[in-house]
Amino acid sequence: MTTLSAAGSHVGKVRANNQDSGYAGEHLFVVADGMGGHAGGDVASAMTLQSIADMDRPFESADEAARALSSALLDANQELAEAVFEHPELTGMGTTVSGFVRVGHRLAIVHIGDSRIYRWRAGRLTQITKDHTFVQRLVDSGRISAEEAAVHPRRSVLMRVLGDVDLTPEIDSEIVDTEPGDRWLLCSDGLSGFVSEDRIAELLAEHADAAAAVEALIDESLDEGAPDNVTIVIVGVDESPSSAVSRPLFVGSAAQPLTFGASVTKRSVRLPALLLHPLKAQSIPEDEHFEPESEEFFRELIAEDARRKVRRRITWSVGLLLVIALVTSALVAGYQWTQTRFFVGVTDGQVAIFQGVQQSIGPFPLSSVYLESGIDVDDLEPFSRQRVESTINADDLADALSIIDRLRDELD
Repeated sequence: MTTLSAAGSHVGKVRANNQDSGYAGEHLFVVADGMGGHAGGDVASAMTLQSIADMDRPFESADEAARALSSALLDANQELAEAVFEHPELTGMGTTVSGFVRVGHRLAIVHIGDSRIYRWRAGRLTQITKDHTFVQRLVDSGRISAEEAAVHPRRSVLMRVLGDVDLTPEIDSEIVDTEPGDRWLLCSDGLSGFVSEDRIAELLAEHADAAAAVEALIDESLDEGAPDNVTIVIVGVDESPSSAVSRPLFVGSAAQPLTFGASVTKRSVRLPALLLHPLKAQSIPEDEHFEPESEEFFRELIAEDARRKVRRRITWSVGLLLVIALVTSALVAGYQWTQTRFFVGVTDGQVAIFQGVQQSIGPFPLSSVYLESGIDVDDLEPFSRQRVESTINADDLADALSIIDRLRDELD
């Protein structure tokens, strides 16, 4: 029997613990990516999902579901703040949340942070949510491209999260329609940051079974080096009003007993990972962290980004000049060496000594006539004429002059 919906989570190849959480139920589907490093991102994501799990129930309308789910997230945010008050070692923890409640053929979506919700329809993958990150604001303002955002040094800066960092976070909420045949993908950036959208679409098309698709996507992330936690929820839509899994399912940190004060470290990168993925395995992502979404902070980061671009241009310019200087020096040295070489050949029907080598660079010869001998090449014996026409290399100028003398002796 084909599984309509499924969820899965993996710690990845570098992280020592899983700070992601996921939930797949009858009506509610959510992914959360904890942040805060040592401060306990696993606690934040797990607490949040366990707090809003009672939203997995029928609603009269998608609008009602959206209001209830947004309110539940704000309540969860308050619970995180209270947990930090009781456990100061958790100060700075937070979590992204991306999820929805399905009400018939409408979805009540809520989103904060940089986990994502995609819609796969007729083979095409479309990102529905927008990342609440510094680099996304740069993209939106036209300052950088999406490709530049993927490698930007500030790509780990989140500007909106749940946690003790903001008592009244702004949560995106929208209602979207869905139709039979749609598949909805909720994921942490452990997938979207390392597997291309084209490849994600291919794997969704190849695996009709949701559980198989989740497994294939996680495997693809691991194949790409997967330094970060990877959490995926897939929700299929058919004619029925529900996308329920066989039983409500927590994955990741939310599936484990809730503990406080857990340390977060990184596992060492093993040799096989370095050999198979030398660049990606060493590209260990920085722990995501929150910065307030203020215009002052944004302007400061813009100024920093501008300085970084200037430094990068200066570095590239200096590097380019050095390369040009090295290439020019090599060409000059090479040309000077060619001018220490001599050979005997033919010019205007006469035997001559040439300075340089027989080769040329494009239309530019690397030799010139040094001395015309006055010997007509047609007067030479056939063997000698053939040798001269093919050119005779000389060790130096003296050797070239001696070759001319020998040719003259042949004519006497």
